[in-house]
Amino acid sequence: MKIAYTMAPGRGDTDLLLQQVAHHMAAAGFRCTGTVQINTDGCADGPCDMDVQILPDGPALRISQSLGRASKGCRLDPSALETAVGLVSAQLERGADLLIVNKFGKHEADGRGFRSVIADAIAKDIPVLVGVNALNLDAFHAFVGPDVIRLEPSVDGIAVWLTNAIDVVDVAS
Repeated sequence: MKIAYTMAPGRGDTDLLLQQVAHHMAAAGFRCTGTVQINTDGCADGPCDMDVQILPDGPALRISQSLGRASKGCRLDPSALETAVGLVSAQLERGADLLIVNKFGKHEADGRGFRSVIADAIAKDIPVLVGVNALNLDAFHAFVGPDVIRLEPSVDGIAVWLTNAIDVVDVAS
């Protein structure tokens, strides 16, 4: 099983890191699929609008709902997230060298979201990289088991792990 996760310390840092990893791997000639998150508008003093870019060159989908500045509830738009899941699943079926999932979030922790796509990639022996936050780390570990690898938040280190995992897949094929 070739699955790893990373966590960056600052707000939005994991999102930026995974974008950089996706660009790096694509530039190296690998077929990436999955999602990277793009946060926009007002991040410094309020909630960001959250979009996910479907890799490699699919649409950007708004996955957040505008609930107002004072809202404390979850802003995730479950319908938009499931649309992203469907698009990534279809892309995975067309072939990929690796899967990047921007976040194992509450939706995934509750048994929905990208869980099925992650499981499909693992079943196909496609390396998987997932962004995780501390809040959902226990649920992530419960889902993937003890063989998951934690990678330091470094583009170069993550790229080395992915390249090695892909090479192992290619040799085994």
